[in-house]
This record gives sequence, structure tokens and C-alpha cells, in this order.
Amino acid sequence: MTGLFTAAQVRAAEQAAMSGLRPGVLMQRAATGLATVCLGLLGRAHGVRVVLLVGSGDNGGDALFAGAVLAARGAQVTAVLLAPDRAHAEGLAALRRAGGRTAAPADSGLERADLVLDGIVGIGGSGGLREDAVALVRAATAGSGLLVAVDVPSGVLADTGEVPGEAFPAQHTVTFGAVKTGLVVGAGRGYAGTVHLVDIGLAGSLPTPDATQLTDADIAPHLDAPDPGDDKYSRGVVGVLAGSATYPGAGVLCTGAALRTRPGLVRYAGTAAEGVRAAWPEAIVTSGRPGDAGRVQAWVAGPGMGTDDDARSALTEVLATDLPVVVDADGLTLASRHRELVGERSAPTVLTPHDREFARIFGDVGTDRVAAARRAAAELGCTVLLKGDATVVADADGTAYVNGTGTSWLATAGTGDVLAGVLGAVLATGLPPGKAAAVAAHLHGRVGQLAAADGPLIAGDLVRRLPEAIARLRASAG
Repeated sequence: MTGLFTAAQVRAAEQAAMSGLRPGVLMQRAATGLATVCLGLLGRAHGVRVVLLVGSGDNGGDALFAGAVLAARGAQVTAVLLAPDRAHAEGLAALRRAGGRTAAPADSGLERADLVLDGIVGIGGSGGLREDAVALVRAATAGSGLLVAVDVPSGVLADTGEVPGEAFPAQHTVTFGAVKTGLVVGAGRGYAGTVHLVDIGLAGSLPTPDATQLTDADIAPHLDAPDPGDDKYSRGVVGVLAGSATYPGAGVLCTGAALRTRPGLVRYAGTAAEGVRAAWPEAIVTSGRPGDAGRVQAWVAGPGMGTDDDARSALTEVLATDLPVVVDADGLTLASRHRELVGERSAPTVLTPHDREFARIFGDVGTDRVAAARRAAAELGCTVLLKGDATVVADADGTAYVNGTGTSWLATAGTGDVLAGVLGAVLATGLPPGKAAAVAAHLHGRVGQLAAADGPLIAGDLVRRLPEAIARLRASAG
């Protein structure tokens, strides 16, 4: 599990750690780690052309000290100082001693650089970049050099991932001490590239993370193989209320995803019964009311079921139970009209909106996706899975997860129905709703990556490849 931290949390941890160290030790650790990652990416140092974009403060100091290490290894290092009178004095002196030089922006050599280090703004940055910084970022982007950000890409807000103007489009970000939330959520995720965490000794000083990100190893135990004593009832029984005569595919996809994930039994109830029965003879199918389906341990309700009075009545019946319920798609539309159906529940409820669905229930998402999901979860006393490039899960108590898997190819019809089915299967095992939603999002992202490796995907590809994705995930987790 990877902890995600705010800038304030990291600064406080740095202050606590520095109290027992000589001045400059943390910066030296950061710079050495940064240089080591850069050397690994480049494969060599001698003769490599490196340009440092250096702002004032510690972020610029990190870049300068790392540049000194690279220069000592034989790299040709040039530092462009955006604020020469406020550049980190010790870092600048170290660079010059190692043979590095400074240059004006017009003589930066960005067009010929093999590596560009972005040390313009650190975790304290707010607002957009100034014009002089924007010009350098554009020049760096136009070149062919490897783009590496120091701690956080300049122009990306460390806490939220918001990008209020232009930002440095890093291919790699080397972050120090802890992963900042803004590197993995919102627009910041797209600017951070591959994130490398350098340990500078903050572990003992860091508080409880602002949010967390699960790994393959974290979710593998929840997708385990049956024990010798298991039977179809002990592996989780899922009820699916999805699809309709108009949209039978939603019921087929949702039921298939639940079957392929891990439960011992899936029961379907709804008006797409004929299509579901034909596609999945393994499911127990009824065209009657949810109560006619039989005993289940969790419900998935909403995908493609419609929003008429019959659909509302069926959703009301499911939400009136004391069972965990996943509410998706049309179910969310109905919930936006009848918020009391969710707000008055005491059993676990997971809402799975994308941004437009979220706005209909809770108002605009805004630029802070983690805060938005937390606000919504607290408002209705439920769990919210806010879909997006980096899906966010929040519980009513404020616990939050940011998903780290997935692909933009998942932005196609029916993939949300698959996610709902996966989540229902995991929720039926008795896992707490927030953890279940985070596990489902991680697995959904992994199967999306697997299916997208062959090119554009359709939702059915995800259902077919779920067993393979689960097997790979468990193998990678050891």
C-alpha cells in the first residue's frame, strides 16, 4: 500500500526529521537519489547534455546538487536560473565546483539536451507558472531530451493535481520522502509520468496518509482461490438488478463480470432475463422482482435498468434490504431524484458515478477530486467511487483511496457495467465497502490494461479476460 500525502504533511515531516540531522542532509539525500534515478534512465553520464531549469528555494537547490553529481560523472550540465539573485547558493557553488555552468535562457541549449531537469517550482507552488517559466517549459517540450521533474512537475499543485495554467510535462517525476497526492490524481497524473519515490528518511516522521493507493499485493488476498472447505455459498452470492428489454447488454455484462471475478453464485433479477440466461447459463435468472431471486449477500443495482416507475420500485426494494448495495448508472439517476433511498440506509452503499452523474447528485466535482468524493460520501453516509482517469474512492469517515491502474481505452460503453459487476462480487465476500471499491477499481484497471495491449477494447473483452488478469495479478504479487 502506498501512502499519499499533502504538501503540509511532508513539510512537517521534513522539519521533524531535520531536527536531528546536520543542516542540508535531507537535500543531499534528495539530490543523490535524483541523480541516481537520472543516471539509471540515461544509462550513462559521460558526455550527456543536461539542462537544469532552476527556480528559487529548495526545489532549485535539489536540481543544482543533482546537477553537480551528474557533472562530476562527466555530464555537460547547464543551469538556467530563473531568479539568479535567489538561487540556492550552496547548490550553485557545488555545481560550479563540479564543472557545471550557468546560462541565460537564450543560451540554454534546451533544443540539444539529452535530459532536462525541472526544478522551477516545488511542492509549495500555487497558481500558474510565470511567463518566463512557461517559455522555458515550451522550449524543453519542443526538444528531444528526457523530461524529469524534481519532486512535483512545475505548474502542478501538489495536493490536488490541479493544473491552473501550463505545466512541465514530465516523463518521469522523482519525488522525495513520500508520494504527493497531486502526482496520482486529477490533471497532475498526466503531467507526472512515471513516479519514482526516493527515500530520504521521513518514514518515522510521516503522519497517517491523506489517502492511499493499493498495489497488486494488497488486492491479491481478496481474489484468492477457493479453500477445500468452500462451496458456492461461502464464496459470496451476488444479486444483479441490471439491464432491460431496451438495454439487455448491461445485464449481460454486469452478470458476466460478477461471475468471472470470484463469487460462488450469481442471481439475476430483471427484465433482461432472457438475454442474461442465454449468455450466462451459470447464473440463476428470474424475470421477477428482486425478492424473487433468492438469498444474496450483496446487490448490484442500476446498469441499464431504466428510470421508469418499475425501475424505481425495484431499486427501492433492493435499498430497503439490510444488504450491501452497489448503485450504478440508471440507479444513480434515480438516487439523484430520491436521495433518501441512500441517505436513510444503515447498510453499506457504494455509489459509482462519473463526473456528470456526480454533478446531478452532489454538484460539480471541481478541481479537488479527493475532497469532492469525501464531501459526497459524508453527505449521504455512503461510499463513493468517483470514476475517472484516476478513480477515487471515499468512505463517509474520510478514508480515501486513489486508484493507480487503468487506461484511457476504458472510456467506452459498457465498461462501467463491468466495474459494477466486479465490485458486487468483491462486496459480497464481506469486505468493507471502501476497501471493496478500491480492490474492484484496481482489478478493473488491470484487466483494462491487459485488454488494451491488443488495441482498442470493448467491454466484453474485459469480461473475457478477467480470469487471466486475476491470475497475472496474483502471480505478480508473489
